[in-house]
Amino acid sequence: QVQLVESGGGLVQPGGSLRLSCAASAASGSIVSINVMGWYRQAPGEQRELLARITSGGSTNYADSVKGRFTISRDNAKNTAYLEMNSLKPEDTAVYYCNALVVTTLRRYPYDYWGQGTQVTVSS
Repeated sequence: QVQLVESGGGLVQPGGSLRLSCAASAASGSIVSINVMGWYRQAPGEQRELLARITSGGSTNYADSVKGRFTISRDNAKNTAYLEMNSLKPEDTAVYYCNALVVTTLRRYPYDYWGQGTQVTVSS
């Protein structure tokens, strides 16, 4: 019912910055609310890691590994979340996934959706 599309990934040098975007859209029906949006990442051979989450009211939380470097935000009018990544390190290299808890007009309860992921590579 809901598609999450990440964009903004790519190759960046250590110390550089990237901004990821996650746009939510309804394939059927329409979005009523997005209670929570979050960003995760997964490096090869490692577990998926929660990086940051933001509620519809703007409350945020961050993983210790990115606290002070990454900032999550959202534009409720556009149903879009962002992840501003600064001071990037090689260990930040991973596939970054968007996640959202969404209520639609057809499925009238919060349901967990995932994006397809976008590759972020930090290298010289």
